[in-house]
Amino acid sequence: MTSRMTSLQDRSRQAVWHPCTQMARLDAVPPLPIAHGEGPWLFDTDGNRYFDANSSWWVNLFGHSDKPLHDAIKAQLDTLPHVMLAGCTHEPAVRLAERLSARTGGALGHVFFGSDGASAVEIALKQSFHSWKNRGHADKREFVCLKNSYHGETLGALSVTDVQVFRDAYDPLLLRSHIVASPDGRLGNEAEALAAMRALLAERYASIACVIVEPLVQGAAGMVMYSPGYLKGLRELTREFGVHLIADEIAVGCGRTGSFFAWEQSQADWPDFLLLSKGITGGTMALSLVLTTDDVFAAFWSEDVTRGFLHSHSYTGNPLACAAANAVLDRFDAGQLDANRAQAERLTRAFAPLSSRVSHLRQRGMILAFDVPEAPPRFAEAFHLKAREHELLIRPIGSTVYLMPPYLIDDATAAFLAGAVTATLNDVLA
Repeated sequence: MTSRMTSLQDRSRQAVWHPCTQMARLDAVPPLPIAHGEGPWLFDTDGNRYFDANSSWWVNLFGHSDKPLHDAIKAQLDTLPHVMLAGCTHEPAVRLAERLSARTGGALGHVFFGSDGASAVEIALKQSFHSWKNRGHADKREFVCLKNSYHGETLGALSVTDVQVFRDAYDPLLLRSHIVASPDGRLGNEAEALAAMRALLAERYASIACVIVEPLVQGAAGMVMYSPGYLKGLRELTREFGVHLIADEIAVGCGRTGSFFAWEQSQADWPDFLLLSKGITGGTMALSLVLTTDDVFAAFWSEDVTRGFLHSHSYTGNPLACAAANAVLDRFDAGQLDANRAQAERLTRAFAPLSSRVSHLRQRGMILAFDVPEAPPRFAEAFHLKAREHELLIRPIGSTVYLMPPYLIDDATAAFLAGAVTATLNDVLA
């Protein structure tokens, strides 16, 4: 390793507080000094390459340095980099909101702009409670989430998150949400999970504002996958008992599961809120969006300013981010989902031989995962480090190895990924 690489690593250890990282472990797991990216590859300062198998935390849809996305941002930069969205508006934001609404058939016709996934969750929770309050139901202030759910790390988002490593340190500061059994395709327990939800809603519906769910895949739980039928049943229950339903598609939206919105596969009525972030700008700009219904929006319609939704941040609806998101939608309008389905099939074929060595090899669209029985201590860390030696940047969750790659999978790439993952597994389990 050259002095340039080690110098940058040392400087980073001293000056940069890395996210989701125990800084004391950075000597054992030194940060990769990345110099540039091209397509699915990242290159370090020595010129070594690494396939970005997790799309840089699930955001990079079309690879690094994607020209159409960069061109859209550059064009916007030359005209309007930013203007506040309070009292002003601009074409990229309006166009983006209209296009997303159209993808729901107009059912979710009102779009609120945030900055990141956790802020979108905060916005939806606040809008749900406040809309009930404005309608005279201030007692509807409780939230419901699923066991092992993850919705972000701000205090409100942590209140509906059930991943203890994130939650425990801040537990005294959090709201007391209801945590209900989650569906898991490995267990075949979807009927039981719906029954548990029914029991809670029947008892507490008068006090519950909303239920929040990650459609089809619970990411931080270890890529736990379940069938669309659970979502249909959940939508029916929330309708029956008069509570809002929030579909958190921050990780699973934008084509990850085989449809643009994962919710589409449920063939159920649209939820009351649908959240997007991560891939919506293709890994270029921070942006999140909360889509909601006419009914929720109407609850805030008043001459009384205190009944308005008084939430903002300085970069709400940033034109550069909206331009990037519109460029992402252009790709889907041009047939990206068909390409994704073909790419998902390539991943299925390439990883099939691994099924005899691992547990619960599973896939939903462009998300593939498996569990490693009897994984050694610090398995995720060891796997991540060994994978670097096989030109692979990948971060397991506990004993679950998963891929959520950019939408650039041809036969050769699928074979490379399967080979690199298998070689890494051999090294770690040797």
